[in-house]
Amino acid sequence: MRGASSRARARIFDRAFGVFTFLAAAILIALPVLLVIVIAQASWPALIRFGPAFILDKTWDPNLPPITFGAAPFITDTIITSLIALLIGIPISIGAAVFLAELAPDWLRAPVAAVVDLLAAVPSVVFGLWGLYVLVPYMRTTGDPLLTKYLGWSPLFAQHAGSQSGQSVLTASIILGIMILPTISSVSREALRATPDSQREAALSLGATRWEATRIGPLSYARSGIFGAAVLGLGRAMGETMAVTMTIGNSNNVGTSLIDPGQTLSSLIAINFGNALPLERAALVELGLILMGLSLLVNVVARLLLRSMTRMGATTA
Repeated sequence: MRGASSRARARIFDRAFGVFTFLAAAILIALPVLLVIVIAQASWPALIRFGPAFILDKTWDPNLPPITFGAAPFITDTIITSLIALLIGIPISIGAAVFLAELAPDWLRAPVAAVVDLLAAVPSVVFGLWGLYVLVPYMRTTGDPLLTKYLGWSPLFAQHAGSQSGQSVLTASIILGIMILPTISSVSREALRATPDSQREAALSLGATRWEATRIGPLSYARSGIFGAAVLGLGRAMGETMAVTMTIGNSNNVGTSLIDPGQTLSSLIAINFGNALPLERAALVELGLILMGLSLLVNVVARLLLRSMTRMGATTA
């Protein structure tokens, strides 16, 4: 009798556990769907007014009739700052991850890894303040003049009127590159540490140098994890707001030079949303919808590339 009641109680708990996990999964699926619905509803006036031309239009002017809103400059600056941040962050992050996972002595590995992980918890506004008081003055007095002097022949580093403040697309990209370092480094480090020791030992037993053993073993084995870390870093760079707002210059004009002020999707929303009139507010919400679309596109492409890398690795093996 007691055994039957215990089994009945176990079945009840088992069903409750199944219902709870199902609800948890359903909530995770429903949240992004509801988010898209709410944002689409809030941006509906702009979607109807401007249509697909909103993505390609280069003018953002809420004052002079006809009122025109276009997202092209902000989409471009968002993509440019994120890609430059990856170019800065990936080599440094992977180098630090390889050192901590493969080369650092035990007494040094744990403290340095803790500092790297702690860096990921620093609020973005703190990075923005550092950029505003340290990086921006340096770029204004030293960095931008040097780039203009030696690379000014290129449109990417040509100096235009209003590009002497130090607040620019390049400055914001450098800040983003610093901000994504701990994210990429931490995930890459864990992926490298998950590599079986047999991979390293096999390469060393064949006479490989330390670099060759690292390249053939951990770096090759963990490439999917490192790729995933880079995608996480790209996601953070695309959505970052405060640090970018404080260092990019917040100009709505389309610029061809990296040392010109610019504006990303998130920084434009943060600056203008509080004082926007109804139509402009709807256009700003539509920018948020575009940012979500870009993030979704990045994740879909990343998954396709990761699947291709996994198949290539299986074929090679």
